[in-house]
Amino acid sequence: MIATILVALAAGLASALMFASITSGALISLLLVNLAPLPLMVAGLAWGPLVAAIGSLTAAAVIGAVFGIPYGMAFVLTNALPACWLSHLVLLARRKANGIANQEALEWYPVGRILLWIVILAALITTATLLMMGSDASAIQHTIRKGWAQLLDSAGVASKDATLDVLVLLTPIGAEMAAVVMLTFNLWLAARIAAISGRLARPWPDLKSTALPPWTIAVLGLAVAFCFLGGLPTMLAQILTAGCSIAYAMSGFAVLHTLTLTMKSRIFLLSCTYAVVAAFAWALLPIALLGLADAVFGLRQRYLGSRSPPLPKS
Repeated sequence: MIATILVALAAGLASALMFASITSGALISLLLVNLAPLPLMVAGLAWGPLVAAIGSLTAAAVIGAVFGIPYGMAFVLTNALPACWLSHLVLLARRKANGIANQEALEWYPVGRILLWIVILAALITTATLLMMGSDASAIQHTIRKGWAQLLDSAGVASKDATLDVLVLLTPIGAEMAAVVMLTFNLWLAARIAAISGRLARPWPDLKSTALPPWTIAVLGLAVAFCFLGGLPTMLAQILTAGCSIAYAMSGFAVLHTLTLTMKSRIFLLSCTYAVVAAFAWALLPIALLGLADAVFGLRQRYLGSRSPPLPKS
């Protein structure tokens, strides 16, 4: 029991230190602040969500005492809440019908639904951040424009109105996508660490089978429709659209990994795809469309059903 509490305290202090590193102004702090949920997630997956919760309370208390209550609340929203809730979902399971008492008899919470929760959490974080800039769309956009203008001026770049307009439009969308990617990466890395240590309670999932719930398409369609209303609802709809789009892009990568299972040049093709996406962000669009196509037409099920011999698992 004492050892478990020490683990929770260590995870909380490590997460708090990584979160607070942003005040140093060092370039490495940008990486550390994005990895701040990692210690809590590792603790939650390896020792249980309660340990992550204790660590989160410890970190929030330390940050609130040193930097002020608003910073402590920001830590809870951006790090503690995602770490505790996602750890709980990863370890959530129910017994199959007529299953015996072993790990194989358990039905674990689907990876696709965890990905959808990541989108929701990222949307909450992004929305809360924007609302701290203002109570309506015009005030938020003014704050974003002013921030970009100051940043460009400090870098010696002329802040043209057309450039600022594009940056103001893309900032909430980019923030949502970045939040989804970083939460997903932190959870994946934490799960790998817990699995390597032998403390991950659930078996490693087949990530190639990752699929969002079918009704996610309806949510995406509704969010796209709201993007044309104007004002704050449009901004929030753009955030949700961006989150669902990046989630479908991740599903698209899973589809690509499945459809290339029997290809001899599979590694080369996948490597080139990831390289192109890393170099050109717009390349995520066809990958997201592939994920949408699979959700509508069941591309993976059709492909796997047409192969009678067993396919490799990797």
